[in-house]
Amino acid sequence: MTSIPSFALADRTGTLPVVDLFNGDADGICSLHQLRMAEPRAGRLVSGVKRDIDLFGQLGDTNPPSDITVLDVSFDRNEAGVRRALQAGGRVRYFDHHSARSLFHHPRLESHIDPSAVVCTSLLVDRTLAGRFHEWAIVGAFGDNLLEVARSLCAQRGLTLNQTASLEQLGQLLNYNAYGEAVEDLHFSPIDLYRVVHNFESPFGFIADADEYRRLAAGRADDQHHLEALAPYWRSIDGDVYLLPGTAWARRLSGTLANRLSCEEPHRSFAVLTRRSDGHFLVSVRCPAQRKSAQALCCLYPGGGGRHAAAGIDRLPVIELEQFIADFSNHITGKPS
Repeated sequence: MTSIPSFALADRTGTLPVVDLFNGDADGICSLHQLRMAEPRAGRLVSGVKRDIDLFGQLGDTNPPSDITVLDVSFDRNEAGVRRALQAGGRVRYFDHHSARSLFHHPRLESHIDPSAVVCTSLLVDRTLAGRFHEWAIVGAFGDNLLEVARSLCAQRGLTLNQTASLEQLGQLLNYNAYGEAVEDLHFSPIDLYRVVHNFESPFGFIADADEYRRLAAGRADDQHHLEALAPYWRSIDGDVYLLPGTAWARRLSGTLANRLSCEEPHRSFAVLTRRSDGHFLVSVRCPAQRKSAQALCCLYPGGGGRHAAAGIDRLPVIELEQFIADFSNHITGKPS
């Protein structure tokens, strides 16, 4: 784990404008929700679809010094933005669980970055807050597909099987909402969904009372009807490749389908490729923990990255489809590319 607590938390009530940048998936939303229940601060919210992780780019190049909190987006993809913010006289507090090879020290940079396979950003925030809103951290872990970790935490907390299943479904629904090429593909913008979630101290209250929860459940059920006739485009003993069409339902299901497949057959690898509006592919890859990392495969391509078990490519040119499948096959069987 990398932790650089450079400036005192007590000094976070100064006069700098507040900005919260967060991934629009379950982990990002649950991370910010926990933090702002513990440390209420009104400010600008910046987010987007799950793959929209260059969030500092939305701030522009000429912003006043700000007190910026970043949750669940790659430090490596945002290093230049962090440096701009610090050079302008701002402060940055960073929570994330992706690789951060470009991480640096600065007196106004506080980082909580741990890329190990058994944590997500919600759990890092939970660690910092000493478990004050532990059930929301569990929701984030379920949404990030850390199923065994999340179930173990539920058991430790004494939750029933029904309560555990409810938190698992909530995490998956919040995550499902984040997938799309643009916010217009989503049922709710991540910022709007966060604001609704932030009205509920308990996730069980959100499940019981939020109309957004029921709309997400209905939307996912409707989308999943499209998968009934879906078959792999390419198949081997070690893994499958799926091609999804360039429709909103397919873009919404791309990540959750990859997670579902990896849960159903945890010893095999999967790649789900979804047509983008420009005709190329958005790629989601899942690999078993004991196999070569999904991140290593995706980093072979521009715009690729992620974590050991779950990674993706933002834009795979259609002419590289067969090469990607060959690389995927070689990667999951251990053959040289």
